[in-house]
Amino acid sequence: MPELTENIDYLSKQEIEDFQAKKFKELLQYLNTNSKYYQNQFKELNIDVNKTSLKEISKFPFTQKEDLANHNEDLLCVAKNKVADFVTTSGTISDPVTFFLTHKDIQRLGYNEAKSLTCAGATSNDVFQLMTTIDKRFMAGLAYLNGVSQLKAGMVRVGPGSPHLQWDSIQRFKPTYLIAIPSFIPKLIEFAVKNHIDFNNSSVKGIVCIGEPIRNKALELSELGKRIKSQWNVKLYSTYASTEMGAAFTECEHANGGHLRPELLILEVVDENGIEVADNEEGEVVVSTLGVEGMPLLRYKTGDVCVKYQTQCACGRNTTRLGPVLGRKKQMLKYKGTTVFPPAIFDVLDMMEMLDLYQLEILNDEYGNDDIIINLSEDLLLKNTKTFDVEDEIKSSFRSKLRVVPKLNFMPKIALHKSIFNIEKRKPTKIIDKRK
Repeated sequence: MPELTENIDYLSKQEIEDFQAKKFKELLQYLNTNSKYYQNQFKELNIDVNKTSLKEISKFPFTQKEDLANHNEDLLCVAKNKVADFVTTSGTISDPVTFFLTHKDIQRLGYNEAKSLTCAGATSNDVFQLMTTIDKRFMAGLAYLNGVSQLKAGMVRVGPGSPHLQWDSIQRFKPTYLIAIPSFIPKLIEFAVKNHIDFNNSSVKGIVCIGEPIRNKALELSELGKRIKSQWNVKLYSTYASTEMGAAFTECEHANGGHLRPELLILEVVDENGIEVADNEEGEVVVSTLGVEGMPLLRYKTGDVCVKYQTQCACGRNTTRLGPVLGRKKQMLKYKGTTVFPPAIFDVLDMMEMLDLYQLEILNDEYGNDDIIINLSEDLLLKNTKTFDVEDEIKSSFRSKLRVVPKLNFMPKIALHKSIFNIEKRKPTKIIDKRK
């Protein structure tokens, strides 16, 4: 369990900084003693960790995704027989990477989620329904299971998909919070409507949204968030996390961005040149992990682009906050002269309730430029009338919102559903990147 002051979130900025400075020194000592990868790095750069402070963190090079893949076991800081759980990253933008967790690391995961769920207003009196997998080497499900246990709350482990089973569990066990990928919630609502389930009078009061953003850069609900809220009177809590950081940024009830857990992560948000951006500016998220025993990381570049906020939150916490992921560096597209990230495309598609399934395909055109195809169900074409054309309606929405129009491809609904909800994948596959 991390060493901390119980109310660390409410300490002053200076007190939090002093706490992190101390933990940073401990991280450097631990890496210098136990990590073959970082030992070599410190030696090559002639860095004396005993004479380095948190204010000098920029003298260390960034750790990249490729480093995790190419030096995987050199980053392991314990003997293999001390590894309690083997997990892999989701492989969203590259091949999955193995992460090694000790028993202490599993406890740390649970601690993070217990504190994060508390930030979202939960207590030991609540019951959570877990709508994500805890198998397939997935860290999130393991983290939430341990977190709810540490919170001493109740857990209903349903797993992903199956609206019928989800509603049966809601009606049977009366959970107060759902932990779910937000794009699945409209399907849950649709099932309830078709089966005359009074979902607005169910036990559910909040949804902890994982894996996808539900807010935009202005911290207002995205089109997906608006769609959910317009039908279901529940509170939505946005989260941002990754396997590499083993921690989460979770919103409080004021929805001013996800709160940093300063006893678990040191956060930087940097520009293209690796320089820290100012408050309210967007940049790439960089984390150094605190309290990790198996595979701690120093200045890991996540590839995620977010906005950071450092003013005190209305809840009274003084911790730095992050807005939603605006995009990923490797998924930034230059399309017809316009720079666009996939979430902006998703936001346009989520505005149209007739679109229940879609998938983004990115590839190179004949000149090597970025090309975008949106795969849609051909069942949509049945909605065409003399005065309404589905394709024209979709293109018109893109013209008005993004000023560029991707290509549309209509395919059999069964094939599209199979591609999105691939049984070999842990998350819905909303993007296929075929670029070379």
